[in-house]
Amino acid sequence: MEHVSELDKFSGREIAREQAFSEIWSKEINNVFADVAYYYDRVNRAASLGMIDWFRRSFVSTIDLKPKQRVLDVCAGTNAVGIALLKKQPDLEVYAVDRSAEMQSVGQENAKARGFHIDSTITDVHTLPFPDNYFDVVTIQFASRHLRLIEVIREIKRVLKPGGHFYHSDMLRPSNKIVAKAYFAYLTACVSVVAWMFKSNQYALGCKKYFVDALKMFYSPEEMSQLLFDQGFTTVTSKSLLGGVVGSHKALSAA
Repeated sequence: MEHVSELDKFSGREIAREQAFSEIWSKEINNVFADVAYYYDRVNRAASLGMIDWFRRSFVSTIDLKPKQRVLDVCAGTNAVGIALLKKQPDLEVYAVDRSAEMQSVGQENAKARGFHIDSTITDVHTLPFPDNYFDVVTIQFASRHLRLIEVIREIKRVLKPGGHFYHSDMLRPSNKIVAKAYFAYLTACVSVVAWMFKSNQYALGCKKYFVDALKMFYSPEEMSQLLFDQGFTTVTSKSLLGGVVGSHKALSAA
């Protein structure tokens, strides 16, 4: 039997994900986030049973910062991560990129209300509008399952300085089949309830099944670590919560 490398497996997974979800990614997901922008944080608290703040604190606690570093938050949404980083290190130079103007509008309001400045760019994050070796730190949280991930990781590596760090966190696919089955059953019920509670529009309602299917085809914490190694990062470390339901990764861009 012909040996299939890990890199080939990941490329195959990415092709399968794009074939399954490309129409949603290109035509519908932006409308979903435009609809939920002004209650996005409340939706996440409801869907996570109040644990979203714990997830974010856990992620931010893994991020090592130095004064005056330049930081990029990819798929920044409502700027929750950027604000948390500025609270931790107020003299950072923080940039946010996101496809959704509505989400970033809320994010800019949130940052200004706390006295912080975050430089905002509305763009497709698969092609980052920054020069090579520009950032000391790049972060992404709760977004990578909606992306052509290998493309985005390559762009992140390009804009990171040698010796810079990439921090990733998202809902992942638990390795344990029993945990995964219970998790997907909860999500199936939860998405419907939350959509009803917040009177979501036709786009969000139409994507209810997608949000579960996207996770079923996504990566486990262990696979995410290997994917980062395969894309040229070194010293990859990971941290899992709730049996791999949520995971975070720290990866070094080789000098």
